[in-house]
Amino acid sequence: MNGAASDVAVHHVEYVMGMAVSIDVRHLPAGSDALGDVVAWLHLVDATFSTYRADSEVTKLGRGEITVDDISRDVEEVLLRCIDLSERTNGAFDAFAVPAPNGTTLDPSGFVKGWSIEHAARMFQAAGASDLCINAGGDIVIRGVPAPGQPWRVGVRHPDLVDKLAMTLELEGPVAVATSATYERGAHIVDPISGAAVTDVASATVIGPDLGTADAYATAVFVMGEDGLEWIEAQDGYSAMLITHDGVVRWSSRFPHPPR
Repeated sequence: MNGAASDVAVHHVEYVMGMAVSIDVRHLPAGSDALGDVVAWLHLVDATFSTYRADSEVTKLGRGEITVDDISRDVEEVLLRCIDLSERTNGAFDAFAVPAPNGTTLDPSGFVKGWSIEHAARMFQAAGASDLCINAGGDIVIRGVPAPGQPWRVGVRHPDLVDKLAMTLELEGPVAVATSATYERGAHIVDPISGAAVTDVASATVIGPDLGTADAYATAVFVMGEDGLEWIEAQDGYSAMLITHDGVVRWSSRFPHPPR
């Protein structure tokens, strides 16, 4: 989309939720406060949902210091979405049954990051922005294109080679990309059903229309392993790619194109 003459480009990196969030907006109305609003939103999410903070709402809820009658509307929305996602994934994603850094078994982080970035994109759009990309630690939401006739180029990190890409996707928005892997935090992804850390595959990438859902689905597909590719076929609008520890790449039928 071509922006108006008064539009400005915004490039910003914010360190929040324990990661760098890279914001690239190609067309934002001049004078808009959207960037400040988005940054404030991301820090609110961190303060509310962090499982590393003793004073966060999620930590207090997990420890029984507050009840569901005391939670905010955002926390209620997230928990209801997590219940639905647990049902959809047959328990492969379950925010209520995995160990959290705060010592509880309530950890919606696998949904919250994508949910919050998806909301940030909507905030920019409501402010009149177009053609944007937000990258939160490898989970990405896209709207429009970076320039007329040019797609966004999204690199998926190679799970074993830090300085290499496993693949490059060419995408036009609206679309979201989420990856679950062990290369950043080790074997931290737990099968909620068995309680054991999952290491069968090296990484799982999911593409779809909503980043919160894609984020949770990437965790679920990682837990399911190769069975996850069959499961994702029944999830309307979503597709997945797996990389095994021996370098084999497999993808579902709707995945944009084979890796190159």
